[in-house]
Amino acid sequence: MSFSESPALNRLLQIVAIFTCSVSLMGVSAQAAQRKKSETDKASGTSTLAKRSGTSTKPVRVAKLGKASVSAKSRSALRPVAAIIPAVASFGELAGLHGAPDALALKSSVALVIDQDTREVLFSKNEQAILPIASLTKLMTGVVVNEAHLPMDEEITITQDDVDTEKRSRSRLTVGATLSRGELLHLALMSSENRAAHALGRTYPGGLPTFVALMNAKAKALGMKDTRYVEPTGLSSDNQSSAHDLATLVNAAYNEPTLRELTTSPGYQVDVGSRTLQFNNTNRLVKNPAWDIGLQKTGFINEAGQCLVLQAKIAGRKLIMVFLDSAGKLSRIADAERVRRWVESSPHITTTAAATKVAG
Repeated sequence: MSFSESPALNRLLQIVAIFTCSVSLMGVSAQAAQRKKSETDKASGTSTLAKRSGTSTKPVRVAKLGKASVSAKSRSALRPVAAIIPAVASFGELAGLHGAPDALALKSSVALVIDQDTREVLFSKNEQAILPIASLTKLMTGVVVNEAHLPMDEEITITQDDVDTEKRSRSRLTVGATLSRGELLHLALMSSENRAAHALGRTYPGGLPTFVALMNAKAKALGMKDTRYVEPTGLSSDNQSSAHDLATLVNAAYNEPTLRELTTSPGYQVDVGSRTLQFNNTNRLVKNPAWDIGLQKTGFINEAGQCLVLQAKIAGRKLIMVFLDSAGKLSRIADAERVRRWVESSPHITTTAAATKVAG
């Protein structure tokens, strides 16, 4: 008789098989429970270490830097702090010009006020300094374009070459936008639009090198011996000049009606594709009824500080004002206001102006 034919033996084998299967299932369940516990510990961001004290062992919970286990106070301390980038000092500050005192307590490192007709210097401060001039550059850009008598209705397209890679300044004139030369000149002089100014120089007959050479040639012809241009926007700190040279430029530009009109325009709209863009003047004084401004231009880069040149009629006298390296966004405007009040309240200046009018 075989083993399989014995009822008792078969029963015994069945019992052994059931017992073996149960033991195996218990082992699998224990392993699954252990895996689940490990996963739970990982998710809660904790681990258990043994801390021995004599013969006793106590579990210690050690917090990890996980989001779920760090308190609000700790999270605040762990937040990344924005890097503090020190401001770039202007050339005037580096030269120690900021500390120079003056009778009007101006915030500009350099200032010059002259009578446009007589060339009499009414006020000066560090006028011999040669500094970066930022977007005051665009006034010479306008002079060169205006004297070329190129067709103002000719369309010019903004290209990648016009994008500022030096200061990475922003512009609403996107690559591919097409405007007329006249519109670009308007935006460059009124709103200090960098891509507009660069496009004017890039598309000049002979290209940008020819345009920059003409800017320097014009400066030399005007007797601006302290002036140097390397590009038409003013984004480069290598574009430099002095207060006296800039006063000479303002006087020359004032003789051009187009430049007077565009620099003092309060606002201007241009159609770019399907959009109409509104641009405004960078100098709020052109909208101020207390001012009679004939021509103006603002400028700013870190190396130059806040800059402003303007021609205005004050107390019956045509004056040219130059402010360079002013500290603070509105300080150049405040300096112009100080000078205006000083001229209006100074008897010797108004008396001279009246005598000049009678003599004329």
